[in-house]
Amino acid sequence: MREEDTVCVGSDGLQYCKVCGEAKEAFFPEGGFMGMKKHSRQCACDRKAYEEEQKYFKDKEHRELVSRNTSICFDESRMEEWIFENADMSDAVMHKAKNYVDNWEKMQRNHIGCLFWGPVGTGKSYAAGCIANDLLKREVTVKMTNFNTIIDDIFPLADKTEYINALASYQLLIIDDLGVERNSEYALGIIFSVIDRRIRSGRPLIITTNLPLKEIKSETMLDKRRIYDRILEMCTPMYVGGASKREVIASMKMEKAKTLLNTNRGEEECE
Repeated sequence: MREEDTVCVGSDGLQYCKVCGEAKEAFFPEGGFMGMKKHSRQCACDRKAYEEEQKYFKDKEHRELVSRNTSICFDESRMEEWIFENADMSDAVMHKAKNYVDNWEKMQRNHIGCLFWGPVGTGKSYAAGCIANDLLKREVTVKMTNFNTIIDDIFPLADKTEYINALASYQLLIIDDLGVERNSEYALGIIFSVIDRRIRSGRPLIITTNLPLKEIKSETMLDKRRIYDRILEMCTPMYVGGASKREVIASMKMEKAKTLLNTNRGEEECE
């Protein structure tokens, strides 16, 4: 639509918007300004268009930031699908995980982390992933990784301190599957350095592990004892029990496969 189709001149000599009726011009105070008597102004339509444009660019910037932070956060793209919307929120642990996110500012301010512990396959990593994805949507920087990856990444580096400091810089660090990594003196030294630096950064830490809490608390090996003491210093233990979700999913897939295979067989026999 041409501008002349939406603008008219009023009896006062000012231009008006035909859509909203507001003036698109205004007079300078008496005397004018540099020989000019009028200046342009935004009508309601102009203000609305400007607000919509600003919202578009703000939303675009938000989406790009979240996408970039998400790609940095996870080692595996499938973890991006670990969200509360897909979870069973009647589960006590998932409910607590959502509460952690909803109270994030207090958790961050008080340096409160979590230690999700329990049997294999009960959803510890999934709960931590849900926390990560929800916080990422809020533009919080999160890194979710494991010590095997950290040790492999750090081994060839000349400056290991820079890498460890980078892990400490995320607003939330999630270490998945503590206890499955190598137990060499070198590996345990790296693990201690990462945990210790994270604690000294004053930022929250979330750990998931299959190790029983009793074993963590009663560890006698000095190198591991130092690590576990640091973790318990800032991570609240939270038991994740129940049936193995992996076994349930595997069973469902098995039944589905049997149904499909039997169906195909029946169709072939009919032919």
